[in-house]
Amino acid sequence: MRYGMVIDLDRCIGCQTCMVSCHMHNSQPPGTWWNRVFTQGAPTHQTAVDRKGELRMDYLPVSCQMCDNPSCQKVCPTGATYTNSHGVVLVDYDRCIGCRYCIVACPYNVRQFNWKDPKKLKSILGDGYEYGYPDDVVEGRRLIYTRHRPTGVVEKCTFCVQYTQEGEDPACVQSCTGRARFFGDFDNPDSKVSKLIQEKPMYRLLEAQNTQPKVYYVSVKKTAV
Repeated sequence: MRYGMVIDLDRCIGCQTCMVSCHMHNSQPPGTWWNRVFTQGAPTHQTAVDRKGELRMDYLPVSCQMCDNPSCQKVCPTGATYTNSHGVVLVDYDRCIGCRYCIVACPYNVRQFNWKDPKKLKSILGDGYEYGYPDDVVEGRRLIYTRHRPTGVVEKCTFCVQYTQEGEDPACVQSCTGRARFFGDFDNPDSKVSKLIQEKPMYRLLEAQNTQPKVYYVSVKKTAV
């Protein structure tokens, strides 16, 4: 089994619901976003871009690309970044020493660093609301999700391991209003994700980096680089 995601850019409406859903379900502190949505070619989101005389807004959601050849994992000195048996790249918070080599090595700029205590940061909201999946998730002896990450560790998308290990889709897939996101097993040729990349022109981000992402983008009009 090799988990991956397909994002249909022809369906994405740039609403950023996936961003907010990811943020809340994974208890991310203010200023931390595992998942972001950009308007391609625009300095700010939801700004039209002139493409050959036509004003357009084409959207690009970006999160961890769950690479089969992850550059972040290669430089991690403690083995905190690792790939599990389902092909998901994860971070063990107990092993992370905050060196940030992985942040430099990742060509997608998707890793976040906790400079301050995330629990204290969340308290600035003032309402005392404890958001996010409530229980710790441990794989073997690795702590791969906890509501209050420690200070000085790197964090990122986990494909919502707290849900996928129970057979559910990641929060971004469940909440996508345009039904543009799909999650599944690329080792299964009959899975939805395997079939989708055969139905439309597909590409992956920064393929020249040879990271071999497991996030595929499909679109009849390729606009991303």
